[in-house]
Amino acid sequence: MNATEINETLTVTLKQAVHLIVNNPNVRFMLRGEPGVGKSSIGMEIARVVGYSISMLDIPNMDLGDVCMPVIDHETKVTRYYPNARFGVHTGQPRVMVFDEFTKGADAVKNMLHPALEVFNPRLGDIPIPDGTIIYLTGNLDTDGVGDGLAQHTRQRIVELIVMKPTADDWLAWAFNNDIDPIVMAWVDRYRQCMASYLDGVKNEYIFHPSNPDDNVVSPRTLEIASRIIKNRDKYDEGALLAALVGTAGSAFGNSIVSFIRYQESLPSVKSILESPMTADIPEQPGARAVLTFGLLEHVEKDTLTNILKYLVRMEEEWQVVFNVTLARHNTKKEIAHHNRAFTLWAADNEDLL
Repeated sequence: MNATEINETLTVTLKQAVHLIVNNPNVRFMLRGEPGVGKSSIGMEIARVVGYSISMLDIPNMDLGDVCMPVIDHETKVTRYYPNARFGVHTGQPRVMVFDEFTKGADAVKNMLHPALEVFNPRLGDIPIPDGTIIYLTGNLDTDGVGDGLAQHTRQRIVELIVMKPTADDWLAWAFNNDIDPIVMAWVDRYRQCMASYLDGVKNEYIFHPSNPDDNVVSPRTLEIASRIIKNRDKYDEGALLAALVGTAGSAFGNSIVSFIRYQESLPSVKSILESPMTADIPEQPGARAVLTFGLLEHVEKDTLTNILKYLVRMEEEWQVVFNVTLARHNTKKEIAHHNRAFTLWAADNEDLL
Protein backbone atom coordinates (compact mmCIF):
# COMPACT_ATOMS: atom_id res chain seq x y z
CA MET A 1 0.00 0.00 0.00
CA ASN A 2 1.45 3.36 -1.05
CA ALA A 3 1.56 6.28 1.34
CA THR A 4 -0.70 8.22 -1.01
CA GLU A 5 -3.37 5.52 -0.61
CA ILE A 6 -3.45 5.80 3.18
CA ASN A 7 -5.85 8.27 4.72
CA GLU A 8 -7.94 8.64 7.85
CA THR A 9 -10.71 6.41 6.48
CA LEU A 10 -8.23 3.52 6.22
CA THR A 11 -6.42 3.91 9.53
CA VAL A 12 -7.20 3.02 13.13
CA THR A 13 -5.98 4.33 16.45
CA LEU A 14 -4.21 2.03 18.89
CA LYS A 15 -7.33 2.07 21.06
CA GLN A 16 -9.50 0.99 18.12
CA ALA A 17 -7.01 -1.77 17.31
CA VAL A 18 -7.23 -3.10 20.87
CA HIS A 19 -11.03 -3.21 20.69
CA LEU A 20 -10.99 -5.06 17.36
CA ILE A 21 -8.44 -7.62 18.53
CA VAL A 22 -10.02 -8.29 21.94
CA ASN A 23 -13.52 -8.71 20.52
CA ASN A 24 -12.47 -10.98 17.63
CA PRO A 25 -10.16 -13.61 19.15
CA ASN A 26 -10.63 -15.95 16.17
CA VAL A 27 -9.49 -13.32 13.66
CA ARG A 28 -5.79 -12.75 13.04
CA PHE A 29 -5.11 -9.04 12.71
CA MET A 30 -1.94 -7.59 11.24
CA LEU A 31 -1.07 -4.14 12.59
CA ARG A 32 1.09 -2.14 10.21
CA GLY A 33 2.46 1.34 10.66
CA GLU A 34 5.61 3.40 10.82
CA PRO A 35 8.30 2.45 13.38
CA GLY A 36 7.78 3.02 17.08
CA VAL A 37 4.09 3.96 17.15
CA GLY A 38 3.07 1.27 19.67
CA LYS A 39 1.95 -1.69 17.55
CA SER A 40 3.79 -4.20 19.71
CA SER A 41 3.37 -2.58 23.10
CA ILE A 42 -0.44 -2.74 23.01
CA GLY A 43 -0.02 -6.47 23.45
CA MET A 44 0.44 -5.77 27.18
CA GLU A 45 -2.81 -3.81 27.23
CA ILE A 46 -4.64 -6.60 25.42
CA ALA A 47 -3.28 -9.16 27.90
CA ARG A 48 -4.38 -6.95 30.80
CA VAL A 49 -7.90 -6.55 29.38
CA VAL A 50 -8.47 -10.29 28.83
CA GLY A 51 -6.46 -11.48 31.85
CA TYR A 52 -4.08 -13.73 29.87
CA SER A 53 -0.36 -14.30 29.91
CA ILE A 54 1.52 -12.95 26.90
CA SER A 55 4.08 -14.44 24.53
CA MET A 56 6.04 -11.81 22.61
CA LEU A 57 7.64 -13.55 19.63
CA ASP A 58 10.40 -11.72 17.73
CA ILE A 59 9.85 -13.33 14.34
CA PRO A 60 12.90 -11.96 12.41
CA ASN A 61 15.21 -13.52 15.00
CA MET A 62 13.60 -16.95 14.76
CA ASP A 63 14.68 -19.97 12.75
CA LEU A 64 12.56 -23.06 12.04
CA GLY A 65 13.83 -24.77 15.16
CA ASP A 66 12.63 -21.82 17.23
CA VAL A 67 9.07 -22.51 16.09
CA CYS A 68 8.72 -26.30 15.96
CA MET A 69 11.01 -29.31 16.02
CA PRO A 70 10.39 -32.83 14.68
CA VAL A 71 10.29 -35.42 17.47
CA ILE A 72 10.32 -39.19 16.99
CA ASP A 73 7.33 -41.08 18.37
CA HIS A 74 8.88 -44.53 18.83
CA GLU A 75 5.59 -46.13 19.81
CA THR A 76 3.78 -45.26 16.58
CA LYS A 77 6.97 -45.01 14.51
CA VAL A 78 6.21 -41.52 13.19
CA THR A 79 7.58 -38.04 13.73
CA ARG A 80 5.60 -35.16 15.16
CA TYR A 81 6.20 -31.43 15.30
CA TYR A 82 6.46 -30.03 18.83
CA PRO A 83 6.32 -26.24 19.31
CA ASN A 84 8.84 -24.18 21.23
CA ALA A 85 7.89 -23.52 24.86
CA ARG A 86 7.98 -19.74 24.31
CA PHE A 87 4.61 -19.94 22.51
CA GLY A 88 3.01 -21.36 25.64
CA VAL A 89 0.61 -23.77 23.90
CA HIS A 90 1.88 -26.60 26.11
CA THR A 91 0.09 -24.99 29.07
CA GLY A 92 -3.29 -25.68 27.52
CA GLN A 93 -4.40 -22.17 28.56
CA PRO A 94 -5.40 -19.37 26.18
CA ARG A 95 -2.92 -16.52 25.97
CA VAL A 96 -2.00 -13.50 23.90
CA MET A 97 0.62 -14.18 21.22
CA VAL A 98 2.26 -11.30 19.39
CA PHE A 99 4.03 -12.31 16.18
CA ASP A 100 6.18 -9.20 16.25
CA GLU A 101 7.76 -7.84 13.05
CA PHE A 102 6.23 -10.75 11.15
CA THR A 103 6.80 -8.97 7.84
CA LYS A 104 10.59 -9.12 8.39
CA GLY A 105 10.71 -12.84 9.18
CA ALA A 106 12.26 -15.53 7.00
CA ASP A 107 9.82 -17.06 4.52
CA ALA A 108 10.29 -20.54 5.96
CA VAL A 109 9.44 -19.28 9.47
CA LYS A 110 6.36 -17.43 8.19
CA ASN A 111 5.17 -20.59 6.45
CA MET A 112 5.70 -22.63 9.62
CA LEU A 113 3.50 -20.14 11.48
CA HIS A 114 0.69 -20.15 8.90
CA PRO A 115 -1.28 -22.95 10.61
CA ALA A 116 -1.58 -20.69 13.66
CA LEU A 117 -3.36 -18.15 11.48
CA GLU A 118 -6.08 -20.51 10.29
CA VAL A 119 -9.69 -19.95 11.28
CA PHE A 120 -10.40 -23.66 11.76
CA ASN A 121 -8.16 -25.90 13.85
CA PRO A 122 -5.32 -23.41 14.43
CA ARG A 123 -2.19 -25.18 15.60
CA LEU A 124 1.55 -24.94 16.08
CA GLY A 125 3.20 -28.02 14.67
CA ASP A 126 0.93 -30.87 15.75
CA ILE A 127 -0.36 -29.14 18.90
CA PRO A 128 -3.75 -27.36 18.77
CA ILE A 129 -3.78 -23.77 19.95
CA PRO A 130 -6.10 -23.44 23.00
CA ASP A 131 -9.52 -21.93 22.31
CA GLY A 132 -9.70 -18.23 23.08
CA THR A 133 -6.04 -17.59 22.32
CA ILE A 134 -5.50 -14.15 20.78
CA ILE A 135 -2.86 -13.89 18.07
CA TYR A 136 -1.98 -10.70 16.26
CA LEU A 137 0.91 -9.74 13.99
CA THR A 138 2.88 -6.54 13.55
CA GLY A 139 4.96 -5.03 10.78
CA ASN A 140 5.96 -1.80 9.16
CA LEU A 141 4.53 -0.43 5.94
CA ASP A 142 6.15 -1.34 2.63
CA THR A 143 6.65 2.39 2.06
CA ASP A 144 8.73 2.68 5.26
CA GLY A 145 11.63 1.10 3.40
CA VAL A 146 12.82 -1.01 6.32
CA GLY A 147 12.64 -4.45 4.72
CA ASP A 148 9.03 -5.53 5.16
CA GLY A 149 7.11 -7.88 2.89
CA LEU A 150 3.93 -9.90 2.99
CA ALA A 151 3.04 -12.67 0.56
CA GLN A 152 -0.43 -12.98 -0.92
CA HIS A 153 -1.07 -16.37 0.68
CA THR A 154 -0.41 -14.72 4.06
CA ARG A 155 -2.72 -11.80 3.31
CA GLN A 156 -5.53 -14.32 2.72
CA ARG A 157 -5.25 -15.45 6.34
CA ILE A 158 -5.19 -12.08 8.10
CA VAL A 159 -6.93 -8.71 8.39
CA GLU A 160 -4.56 -5.81 7.80
CA LEU A 161 -5.00 -2.64 9.87
CA ILE A 162 -2.97 0.49 9.29
CA VAL A 163 -2.23 2.04 12.69
CA MET A 164 -1.94 5.81 12.78
CA LYS A 165 0.68 7.59 14.83
CA PRO A 166 -0.89 9.03 18.02
CA THR A 167 -1.45 12.75 18.16
CA ALA A 168 0.40 14.82 20.73
CA ASP A 169 -2.75 14.97 22.88
CA ASP A 170 -3.27 11.20 22.67
CA TRP A 171 0.34 10.53 23.58
CA LEU A 172 0.31 13.00 26.48
CA ALA A 173 -2.78 11.33 27.95
CA TRP A 174 -0.99 7.98 27.72
CA ALA A 175 2.24 9.42 29.12
CA PHE A 176 0.58 10.84 32.23
CA ASN A 177 -0.89 7.40 32.95
CA ASN A 178 2.43 5.62 32.39
CA ASP A 179 4.93 7.52 34.53
CA ILE A 180 6.67 9.39 31.71
CA ASP A 181 8.96 12.13 33.01
CA PRO A 182 7.27 15.57 33.07
CA ILE A 183 10.16 17.08 31.11
CA VAL A 184 9.47 14.75 28.18
CA MET A 185 5.75 15.53 28.37
CA ALA A 186 6.45 19.27 28.43
CA TRP A 187 8.76 18.96 25.43
CA VAL A 188 6.16 17.07 23.38
CA ASP A 189 3.53 19.65 24.28
CA ARG A 190 5.77 22.48 23.01
CA TYR A 191 7.03 20.62 19.91
CA ARG A 192 3.86 18.93 18.74
CA GLN A 193 5.25 18.48 15.25
CA CYS A 194 7.26 15.57 16.67
CA MET A 195 4.06 13.51 16.42
CA ALA A 196 3.46 14.31 12.76
CA SER A 197 3.63 11.49 10.20
CA TYR A 198 5.21 11.26 6.78
CA LEU A 199 1.99 9.54 5.67
CA ASP A 200 0.38 12.99 5.87
CA GLY A 201 3.03 14.45 3.60
CA VAL A 202 4.99 15.94 6.51
CA LYS A 203 8.77 15.98 6.86
CA ASN A 204 10.57 17.65 9.75
CA GLU A 205 13.76 17.23 11.75
CA TYR A 206 12.18 15.01 14.41
CA ILE A 207 10.09 12.36 12.67
CA PHE A 208 10.69 9.19 10.69
CA HIS A 209 10.84 9.52 6.92
CA PRO A 210 11.55 6.76 4.35
CA SER A 211 14.19 8.94 2.70
CA ASN A 212 16.32 8.52 5.85
CA PRO A 213 15.19 5.20 7.36
CA ASP A 214 18.36 4.75 9.45
CA ASP A 215 18.15 8.07 11.31
CA ASN A 216 17.32 8.18 15.03
CA VAL A 217 13.89 9.78 15.31
CA VAL A 218 11.26 10.82 17.81
CA SER A 219 8.49 8.26 18.24
CA PRO A 220 6.39 7.00 21.14
CA ARG A 221 8.96 4.24 21.61
CA THR A 222 12.02 6.51 21.70
CA LEU A 223 10.26 9.04 23.94
CA GLU A 224 9.65 6.30 26.52
CA ILE A 225 13.35 5.37 26.38
CA ALA A 226 14.36 9.03 26.72
CA SER A 227 12.13 9.32 29.79
CA ARG A 228 14.03 6.52 31.52
CA ILE A 229 17.34 8.24 30.83
CA ILE A 230 16.11 11.65 32.01
CA LYS A 231 14.68 10.26 35.25
CA ASN A 232 18.23 9.26 36.25
CA ARG A 233 19.90 12.48 35.07
CA ASP A 234 21.36 13.20 38.52
CA LYS A 235 23.69 10.21 38.07
CA TYR A 236 25.67 11.56 35.08
CA ASP A 237 26.87 14.88 33.70
CA GLU A 238 25.19 16.91 30.99
CA GLY A 239 27.59 15.74 28.28
CA ALA A 240 26.74 12.10 28.88
CA LEU A 241 23.04 12.95 29.11
CA LEU A 242 23.11 14.80 25.78
CA ALA A 243 24.98 11.97 24.06
CA ALA A 244 22.47 9.43 25.32
CA LEU A 245 19.45 11.50 24.24
CA VAL A 246 20.91 12.17 20.78
CA GLY A 247 21.56 8.46 20.46
CA THR A 248 17.96 7.77 21.43
CA ALA A 249 15.99 10.11 19.17
CA GLY A 250 18.37 12.20 17.09
CA SER A 251 20.42 15.37 17.48
CA ALA A 252 17.50 17.78 17.00
CA PHE A 253 15.64 16.11 19.86
CA GLY A 254 18.63 15.76 22.13
CA ASN A 255 19.81 19.37 21.86
CA SER A 256 16.26 20.70 22.22
CA ILE A 257 15.20 18.72 25.26
CA VAL A 258 18.43 19.39 27.14
CA SER A 259 17.37 23.04 27.21
CA PHE A 260 14.13 21.93 28.88
CA ILE A 261 16.15 20.04 31.45
CA ARG A 262 18.08 23.24 32.24
CA TYR A 263 14.77 24.96 33.02
CA GLN A 264 14.56 22.83 36.16
CA GLU A 265 17.08 25.14 37.81
CA SER A 266 14.78 28.17 37.46
CA LEU A 267 11.60 26.56 38.78
CA PRO A 268 10.04 27.40 42.14
CA SER A 269 9.83 24.51 44.56
CA VAL A 270 6.64 22.50 44.69
CA LYS A 271 6.56 23.19 48.43
CA SER A 272 6.43 26.96 47.86
CA ILE A 273 3.58 26.56 45.37
CA LEU A 274 1.52 24.37 47.68
CA GLU A 275 2.10 26.56 50.73
CA SER A 276 1.88 29.99 49.05
CA PRO A 277 0.13 29.64 45.68
CA MET A 278 -0.59 33.37 45.37
CA THR A 279 3.00 34.53 45.96
CA ALA A 280 5.23 31.70 44.70
CA ASP A 281 7.50 32.68 41.81
CA ILE A 282 6.32 32.16 38.24
CA PRO A 283 9.02 31.29 35.67
CA GLU A 284 9.39 33.69 32.75
CA GLN A 285 10.35 31.30 29.93
CA PRO A 286 7.49 29.41 28.19
CA GLY A 287 9.60 26.25 28.22
CA ALA A 288 10.10 26.53 31.97
CA ARG A 289 6.36 27.05 32.46
CA ALA A 290 5.71 23.93 30.40
CA VAL A 291 8.07 21.84 32.53
CA LEU A 292 6.52 23.21 35.71
CA THR A 293 2.94 22.62 34.55
CA PHE A 294 3.53 18.98 33.69
CA GLY A 295 5.58 18.50 36.84
CA LEU A 296 2.70 19.73 39.00
CA LEU A 297 0.47 16.99 37.57
CA GLU A 298 2.53 14.45 39.50
CA HIS A 299 1.71 16.24 42.77
CA VAL A 300 -2.07 16.24 42.42
CA GLU A 301 -3.70 14.88 45.56
CA LYS A 302 -7.01 15.58 47.27
CA ASP A 303 -5.39 18.15 49.59
CA THR A 304 -3.08 19.80 47.01
CA LEU A 305 -5.18 20.34 43.89
CA THR A 306 -6.94 23.53 45.02
CA ASN A 307 -3.68 25.36 45.69
CA ILE A 308 -2.15 24.11 42.45
CA LEU A 309 -5.12 25.53 40.55
CA LYS A 310 -4.84 28.84 42.43
CA TYR A 311 -1.22 29.05 41.31
CA LEU A 312 -1.95 28.20 37.68
CA VAL A 313 -4.65 30.89 37.47
CA ARG A 314 -1.82 33.41 37.78
CA MET A 315 -0.36 32.20 34.46
CA GLU A 316 -1.80 32.44 30.95
CA GLU A 317 -4.93 30.43 30.23
CA GLU A 318 -2.89 28.12 27.99
CA TRP A 319 -1.29 26.49 31.02
CA GLN A 320 -4.60 25.98 32.81
CA VAL A 321 -5.91 24.21 29.71
CA VAL A 322 -2.83 21.98 29.44
CA PHE A 323 -2.99 21.04 33.12
CA ASN A 324 -6.74 20.48 33.44
CA VAL A 325 -7.25 18.61 30.17
CA THR A 326 -4.35 16.27 30.93
CA LEU A 327 -5.58 15.74 34.49
CA ALA A 328 -9.09 14.92 33.25
CA ARG A 329 -7.64 12.04 31.20
CA HIS A 330 -5.73 10.37 34.05
CA ASN A 331 -7.02 6.92 34.98
CA THR A 332 -7.22 7.62 38.72
CA LYS A 333 -6.40 11.27 39.46
CA LYS A 334 -9.37 12.44 37.40
CA GLU A 335 -11.56 11.32 40.31
CA ILE A 336 -9.74 13.76 42.59
CA ALA A 337 -10.39 16.50 40.03
CA HIS A 338 -14.08 15.71 39.66
CA HIS A 339 -14.56 16.19 43.41
CA ASN A 340 -12.71 19.49 43.50
CA ARG A 341 -14.89 22.61 43.28
CA ALA A 342 -12.31 24.76 41.51
CA PHE A 343 -11.77 22.12 38.85
CA THR A 344 -15.49 21.41 38.31
CA LEU A 345 -16.20 25.12 37.87
CA TRP A 346 -13.40 25.33 35.29
CA ALA A 347 -14.67 22.19 33.55
CA ALA A 348 -18.20 23.60 33.33
CA ASP A 349 -16.86 26.68 31.55
CA ASN A 350 -14.60 24.65 29.25
CA GLU A 351 -16.68 21.54 28.56
CA ASP A 352 -15.75 21.60 24.88
CA LEU A 353 -12.09 21.01 25.75
CA LEU A 354 -12.62 17.83 27.82
